[in-house]
Amino acid sequence: MAFVSFHKEGAKIILISCAITVGIVLLADQFIPELWIKKTLQIAALLFLIIILQFFRNPKRLLVVNNNHVIAPVDGKVVVIEEVYESEYFKDNRMQVSIFMSPINVHVTRFPVSGKVKFSKYHPGKFLVAWHPKASEENERTTIVVENKVFGEVLYRQIAGALAKRIVNYAEDGMDVVQGEDAGFIKFGSRVDLFLPLGSKIEVKLNQKAVGNKTIIASK
Repeated sequence: MAFVSFHKEGAKIILISCAITVGIVLLADQFIPELWIKKTLQIAALLFLIIILQFFRNPKRLLVVNNNHVIAPVDGKVVVIEEVYESEYFKDNRMQVSIFMSPINVHVTRFPVSGKVKFSKYHPGKFLVAWHPKASEENERTTIVVENKVFGEVLYRQIAGALAKRIVNYAEDGMDVVQGEDAGFIKFGSRVDLFLPLGSKIEVKLNQKAVGNKTIIASK
């Protein structure tokens, strides 16, 4: 049987959820005589705990660094592939690839390339639904730029959604990072945008399922 691990960002929530679930199960058994009400509450509590556990799961994936590839930073569905003007850091045109995460996806963020962190900034903001056209500019988000020896500067942006209430970012200016390693976590949301140099060969298609640290997003 494979060992299931959970992300450290979920430790407190998991402990609280376990306590709540145990409390509901024991109290229902003690104080509710009607069998169907008791079982309904107990099953609902267990389902709640399962949802929390699956949300914070952190599957271990083999690190195979390849500087000729940009890998998916998160699990989810590719919802945007287009040339856009990136206004915060590059202030020029880039290829944008966006991955949307549903609540059932793994929400660990991984570094898409190896290199040195050149820029890392947190922006407070709104909590529009992740697919909203303005989410990338108006929602709570972090912008991180990693300089890679093959691709040059690659920007990825963690974006909160309607349910996300906290973005965790481990990247700091000047840090040397390794492709595929843990870069952060988005609690209960939502989307990551990649901004790549024009001329990058995009290896994914719209609506394709992406797997963090496995799916190749672009190559040189």
